Order: sequence, then C-alpha cells, then structure tokens
Amino acid sequence: MSNPVTKAARHARISELVRTTPIPSQTVLARLLADEGMAVTQATLSRDLEELGAVKLRGADGSPASYVLPEEGAAPMRPSVSPPDQLIRRLQELLTGAEASGNLVVLRTPPGAAQFLASGLDRSGLPDIIGTIAGDDTILVITRETDGGEAFAGKVLDWAHQRGSATVEVNTSGHHHAATLLKETQ
Repeated sequence: MSNPVTKAARHARISELVRTTPIPSQTVLARLLADEGMAVTQATLSRDLEELGAVKLRGADGSPASYVLPEEGAAPMRPSVSPPDQLIRRLQELLTGAEASGNLVVLRTPPGAAQFLASGLDRSGLPDIIGTIAGDDTILVITRETDGGEAFAGKVLDWAHQRGSATVEVNTSGHHHAATLLKETQ
C-alpha cells in the first residue's frame, strides 16, 4: 500500500533521484518511486518532470539518454518581477513561517523541505534576492537592499497566502520587525 505524499514531497524525491541515479525513462522513475511507496501515474510523472524543468539528454560520451534537471545555482534565463506559479505552489505547501532583520530573511519549512524551497527561490529570477542558504527546515535569504528583508518576507507571506488558508501576523519587537505566517491546523 502506498502512502499519500504531497506534490512538493514527490517533487523533492524525483529531483533527488534524477540528480543521483541515471533515469532513462519515466517507467524506470515510476518503478523507483513505487519501490519507495510513492505510486504515481505516468501522466502525473510527466507533469512533475515538466514542472521541475527536467529534460532528457544523451551523455557527451554517447552514453544513453537520461533525465537531468537545470543546474542548481544557475542564473535564471531572465529576471522576473513576479514569482512563477511553481514557486507560489511551493510556498503555499511548504512555508510555515518567516522572520526578517535588515537584509536577511529566515524562512521556516517542515523538516526536509528547505532545500527544495530554496532551489525554487534561487531559480525564480526574483530581483529582490541575492541568494539563499538552506538547512533541513530553515532557509536564509539574503536580499539586495540593506533594509529589504522585511519587504521580501511580506511578499513571500502574501504569495503563500494567495490560495491557502493561513493567517498572516506581523509582529514588532525591538529594532527589527518579524513577519510570521501561522498555518491553521485542522
């Protein structure tokens, strides 16, 4: 019996498999996921690979084609003022909190999700950010402006709130302002 998993968790696992294992076909990828208890249809897998930006390439040495993902840390094709839909979906599924101080923003996620969300931020092309550093459940975002952290935290919280059921609370404490997203529990 397979365990239900979120789309974000499935994307994270697919990304990990594609980075670490030669995946010559969707059938092979579906089998690897099924072996881990993640049953997925071919149609869903095809959409997942497209959303992740995976492409099938033959090795430079002539080795058989396998799926690859865009390089981590690669510059986006063009800067973007608004966030891509994929980033908004990741924020809605994964963001549990945000705090800002100066040009720094700390984003919180469930355990194991920080690197997946950080890669989405890095590849988004948003001009507000220089880059991210991710641990297991925490992301440090560095903004371009010396006082841009609070504004960026507010944007991220707004994007996460667009279609989700969440309450945004802005706290003022000492010399810095903290913006916190509190997800409603059911």
